[in-house]
Amino acid sequence: MAHLASPAATIAVLDKFDFDFKKKFGQNFLIDENIVAGIVEEAGVTKDDFVIEVGPGIGTMTQFLCEAAREVVAVEIDKKLLPVLDDTLSAYDNVEVINEDILKVDINKLVEEKNGGKPAKVVANLPYYITTPIIMGLFESHVPLSSITIMVQKEVADRMQVGPGTKDYGALSLAVQYYAKPKVILNVPASCFMPRPNVDSAVIRLDAYDTPPVQVNDEKLMFKIIRAAFMQRRKTMVNALSNAGIGISKDQVRAALNKMELSETIRGEALTLEQFATFANLVKEG
Repeated sequence: MAHLASPAATIAVLDKFDFDFKKKFGQNFLIDENIVAGIVEEAGVTKDDFVIEVGPGIGTMTQFLCEAAREVVAVEIDKKLLPVLDDTLSAYDNVEVINEDILKVDINKLVEEKNGGKPAKVVANLPYYITTPIIMGLFESHVPLSSITIMVQKEVADRMQVGPGTKDYGALSLAVQYYAKPKVILNVPASCFMPRPNVDSAVIRLDAYDTPPVQVNDEKLMFKIIRAAFMQRRKTMVNALSNAGIGISKDQVRAALNKMELSETIRGEALTLEQFATFANLVKEG
C-alpha cells in the first residue's frame, strides 16, 4: 500500500473524506516519509513488539508501525477520523483502532490482553497541549512499558532531559528522569507537518527503568514535594512547601534540610532527583 507521508497523499486523503482540522485536538499530520520511518526505526520496533500509538491521525505513522510490529493498537479521540483510518489501514490485519481519550483507556488491561502483561512500546506524535498528562499518566499508573517514543514540542523535549540549575528544569524533568532514561533522537522542523505548527518539534525516546535510579519510600509524597517546590520556584523550599497545603511544616522542611547539610534558603530548582528522594524519605520518617 502506498504510504501517506507526503503532502500530496495527505491532501488526497483529507479531500476524499472532506476532513477539517480541529484545533481542540491539536492536529498536525506528518508529511515527511524520512521522519516517519526514522521515528519507527529509532523506537526500535520489531516483529516481537506490541505497540500502542496515541493519536494516529490519518494513519501516516500507523502504516509504518504495522509493517514493523507484531500488533498495533491506535488510540484516536476524533471519531471523524475513524472512516479515514478504516480506509488508510485497510491493507493491514495487525491493527486495531480504539476511538477513545487515551487518558481514559485502561492501558494496563490492554497490555495484559494483547501482550500477556509483557512490556509494550508506546509511539506517538502527541498534541502538544496534552503531552505532560499523557506521559505522567503512563508512568504513574505503572503500565508495563519498555519505551515511549514521542514527538513533542522541542522545548518540552529539552525540559525532559535537563538537570538542576537550568531554567527548563522542573517537575516534568524530575518525573521523566525518575521513571526513564530520556534521549532526543530527532529534531523535526515545523515544515514537516500539515498544517504547519508555530514551533519546531523533537522526537524523544524514554527508555523505562526496571527500577528507578533513586530509592524513595513514598513515591507519591516525593512527587507532591517536587510539584510544590516548582509551583513557586522563586521561593525557598521552606516557604514553598509550607504554603502548599501538603501537610509539611516549616520546621519539618528545616529539619530535613539540616540533616542533608543544605542551606535553609535553598530553592527546589537546585536539588537533584537523588536529593528530592532523600528529602522525602526524611520527611516521611519525621
